[in-house]
Amino acid sequence: MEIDALKSLLAFVETGSITRAAKQVNRTQSAVSMQMKKLEQDLGKTLFEKSGRNLMLSKEGHQLVGYAKQLITHYDSTLNAIKSHNTKLRIRLGCPDDYANTILPKVVRNMHSLWPDLDLQIRCLPSNVIRQQLDSGELDVGIVTRSFDSEEGLLIAKDRGVWVCNGDTQLAKQTPLPLVTFQQDCRFHHAAIEGLHKQARQFKLIAMSGSVAAMHSIVKEGLAIGAMASLSKGDLVELCNEQLPDLPQISIVLICNAHANSFISQQQLNQLGNCF
Repeated sequence: MEIDALKSLLAFVETGSITRAAKQVNRTQSAVSMQMKKLEQDLGKTLFEKSGRNLMLSKEGHQLVGYAKQLITHYDSTLNAIKSHNTKLRIRLGCPDDYANTILPKVVRNMHSLWPDLDLQIRCLPSNVIRQQLDSGELDVGIVTRSFDSEEGLLIAKDRGVWVCNGDTQLAKQTPLPLVTFQQDCRFHHAAIEGLHKQARQFKLIAMSGSVAAMHSIVKEGLAIGAMASLSKGDLVELCNEQLPDLPQISIVLICNAHANSFISQQQLNQLGNCF
């Protein structure tokens, strides 16, 4: 078995997609598919099964993943020890702005506990951009909202969407309803807008922003009500209004790219998530 093929396998496990795995390991999709077929030939086992339109690991595939992580960890740690003795570990971490005050500090604390000489670089970006930069190799680790109907990443927290105001509950009764949301890729944006349309309720979108600070300032000023994660509401007042659409539950996860899997073991990743 080739180490590169095992790294491609782990990239598939992490992303759930041959296409994204190929981007992370800098190969074509067909080249990664050939690597997977070669692994099956070497082992004489079927490593993948079809589940509807999705490709899933078989029982033997799951077994191989466990051994592959150990092999790659030992292989890369050996290379790193020889090539870069006394060199600081650099990790580029992506985190959505709305988790910067709550989730991020705990992950950073755990990172420095694991790697005291860590060179940590943080970028605040939306979850979809973090995934893109993981695939392109611009980031190593990401804190993201788990994609709908996905099991990606290591679960570190669960949360729910809430409606918030500055304490003036009359805002929620205005017509049109003044509203501020995160940008269109946000689960709460989609749920809020779609829910209001289904209710045939008139609303005015005061602003969309990728910044939780901007949303807070607009809501505090009494210009709008907002839809966001409970973790992000800070000192804003949660609206308990049955006439407003329900907002979804979310899962927050840690995800790595194929490169990061070479220097972050599964045990270390689990330790990073143990702050919750």
